Amino acid sequence: MRILLVASAFNSLTQRVHAELRDRGHAVAVELALSDGHVRSAVRRFEPELIVAPMLRTAVPRDIWSAHTCLIVHPGPVGDRGPSSLDWAIHEGATRWGVTVLQADEEMDAGDVWASAGLPVPRTGKSDLYRNEVSDAALAAVLLAVDRFASGTYTPRRQLGTGAARPYFRQELRRIDWRSDPTETVLRKLRAADSNPGVLDELLGGEWFLHGGHPEDRLRGRPGELLATRAGAVCRATTDGAVWIPELRRRRRPGEPAPFRLPAVVALGDRLPPLPEDPVPPAEAARRGTWADIRYEETGAVGQLSFSFPGGAMSTTQCGRLLEAYRAACSRPTTVLVLGGGRDFFSNGIHLNVIEAAADPAEESWANINAMNDLVEAVLTTTDRLVVAAVGGNAAAGGAMLALAADEVWCRAGSVLNPHYRLMGLSGSEYWTRTLPRRAGPETAERLLREALPLGAEAAERLGLVDRTIACAPQDFRDEVARLAAHMASSAAVQARIARKKPSLEREEAVRPLAAHRREELAAMRSIFFDPEAPYHSLRRAFVRKDPPVRTPPHLGIPVRGGRTVLPPAGIGA
Repeated sequence: MRILLVASAFNSLTQRVHAELRDRGHAVAVELALSDGHVRSAVRRFEPELIVAPMLRTAVPRDIWSAHTCLIVHPGPVGDRGPSSLDWAIHEGATRWGVTVLQADEEMDAGDVWASAGLPVPRTGKSDLYRNEVSDAALAAVLLAVDRFASGTYTPRRQLGTGAARPYFRQELRRIDWRSDPTETVLRKLRAADSNPGVLDELLGGEWFLHGGHPEDRLRGRPGELLATRAGAVCRATTDGAVWIPELRRRRRPGEPAPFRLPAVVALGDRLPPLPEDPVPPAEAARRGTWADIRYEETGAVGQLSFSFPGGAMSTTQCGRLLEAYRAACSRPTTVLVLGGGRDFFSNGIHLNVIEAAADPAEESWANINAMNDLVEAVLTTTDRLVVAAVGGNAAAGGAMLALAADEVWCRAGSVLNPHYRLMGLSGSEYWTRTLPRRAGPETAERLLREALPLGAEAAERLGLVDRTIACAPQDFRDEVARLAAHMASSAAVQARIARKKPSLEREEAVRPLAAHRREELAAMRSIFFDPEAPYHSLRRAFVRKDPPVRTPPHLGIPVRGGRTVLPPAGIGA
């Protein structure tokens, strides 16, 4: 079928729906709902058989939904209505929730139901929940609804007893009272706001949005007091414990550009009083009930080095710490080393927010890309054990290339990969010129970079980018990876595979050394970073500050009759 996706943003769920529908043979186009006129124009040009809205903040125009079947994905169970469904679910401590695919109608979220799916609500942040359990349920419901529509025989059921929509979840409901709120209440408020919109709070004479929240098991102090720092986060006391807050965003002042999220220590800058740094080694973090963005566990012949950086972005400092932890893990007597395995983002590459905030963004870009390369090189040159990249969440750009550096890539079935750079105006690094063609072949590698479209895990496996797709719930991925890694480590063939790694690397080095790949890639990247007119700088700024787009990115294409997709040229910044 010809399916038009209408969305307020090409976010993680829209990308996953786009990738999965294309993978099933549908001709799919995307139109950002920038205005009713944009949507009407896309409908006229594309002539869709079905319209699906995976993430839509505005209403579909009446003249469109009255002439076309428009399916709206609502992140709430049947009967739930309103723009803050997940916020309310977390705030009220729901343990089960749902996703509903309903038909656009006069009244928001009150249309006939085409499909629905339930989901558990783990104790995690809203964005993590959205990208995992909600995404799984939404995809199942969308695929069922599309199949039902295609059958031509299904009649959607009316919603009965739908009440008034719940209101937008305002900051007054999120506000933390540090003098009386216990840790669990503080965490629930932080998790319900997570990456967006954050919890507005007063701290050190300024107003800040707090992003992320994790419990601390040892530090204690006067409620509201800052106790320590760790890896860029700050620890703040509650009435009965303490919480770690990884990121802050300053409240916008009239007339200034939109502030953006930064590591808490970076955001506070000179305001931050002298506080003790409270580091926790990766191996100790795995045994404690505290926050750490890098953890290491070892069971028999398998080591697991997991990491979780907000938004999947990896700054120069974070890359350096992960490299140090990787080298320490490689000093252990293991046969298989698992890199990753968390339930959310694997990695999205360099940290654009930290770069944008730097005194010299070009220099910070250069430092960050070199730090990423150092990490990827360490993985590529590990020859005394097998390295498995366990991609539980999404991966993009340099983060996708970090995964491809491993001997095997295992993805959860719900993961989305974006193995390309050009939408940020970059030519790319992280040794992609070796790893991507080696896995997918030169022609496919060039096409992936040119098209710049998301890939589902199963499609990536067919292309050779992924070695194993694991169909499991998000919270089960880590244990399933550990089970499979233990089986690999105990197999009769494992030592022979390890023995072949060093000669194989030496053969590749004789043809074209890694140093040559790095030199060529970085020369192109440096010319972009230090050219103030390069599109990278304006694209980075717009991305970081969430500037609204003025048009739907042309790389998403409008398929013409016959299913052929019209793609833009491979130029930078398309």
